[in-house]
Amino acid sequence: MTVAAVSRCLTLLEVLAGEAGSVELSDLAGRLDMPASAVHRLLTTLITHGWVTQDAASQKYALSLRLSALAFRNLDARNVPDVVQSVLNRLAAETQEYCRLAILEGQDLVWVARAQGATTGLRYDPDMGQEIVLHATANGKAWLSTLPEEQALEIVYSRGFTAKRKLGPNSARSIDELRVRLKETRERGFATSIEEGEAGTAAVAVPFRASSDTGAPVAGTISVAGPLMRITEDRWPDLVRSLKKAAEELSDIWPLRVRQRTMTPLIVATGAVR
Repeated sequence: MTVAAVSRCLTLLEVLAGEAGSVELSDLAGRLDMPASAVHRLLTTLITHGWVTQDAASQKYALSLRLSALAFRNLDARNVPDVVQSVLNRLAAETQEYCRLAILEGQDLVWVARAQGATTGLRYDPDMGQEIVLHATANGKAWLSTLPEEQALEIVYSRGFTAKRKLGPNSARSIDELRVRLKETRERGFATSIEEGEAGTAAVAVPFRASSDTGAPVAGTISVAGPLMRITEDRWPDLVRSLKKAAEELSDIWPLRVRQRTMTPLIVATGAVR
């Protein structure tokens, strides 16, 4: 396959990943701005390799579960869920809101774990497969604020102020606007997103480091999010205290994740333990 074909194939997978049900060939062709015959060839290849399924009755296409299985396998290999889930669960119980953790991959943040703490009223429960738009999310700004300003602004400028999904009405639309928000984030030590990532929601986030050493690199971010009516400014101090405590716990245990990935399993001979 050519580089262009690989790119189109990946784009096709991303489109299908955003659909709860099956999609018609003509719809996919329209969204990809490609001839139906070319899309059909890509789909046929993906079906052959088990990444896509086709409904025999409707002839529509959908992702198979192979991609989900691969994602979970990768998370298991990284030991992410076991290491962080207990911290997230405690944070969710304490704040009674939706908590998520994202890890840094190159110049991107990727969701890897979540915990729902809301037990009554409105429940905020977004798709974990959503793109983390750096300039419009509390998690994104929490990480960007740890970088030199020039580097942070360059990352966002290279991507622009649009996204694959609809953003909230308060998302930054210029470098100058983002510069002010990152300055505020650095000064107060935490990031917020008030109807920036999406309408009707708010979030508070802090970064955590790869170890408890003060000079350790940032490993990811952790956040508390919920409906706008609940994540109000008067709650920020309490939420930030809980978040920073969780971030410290994560920094303390994060090196265990690395050791778990590299450690040779201990094999005990049968009958050796009495």
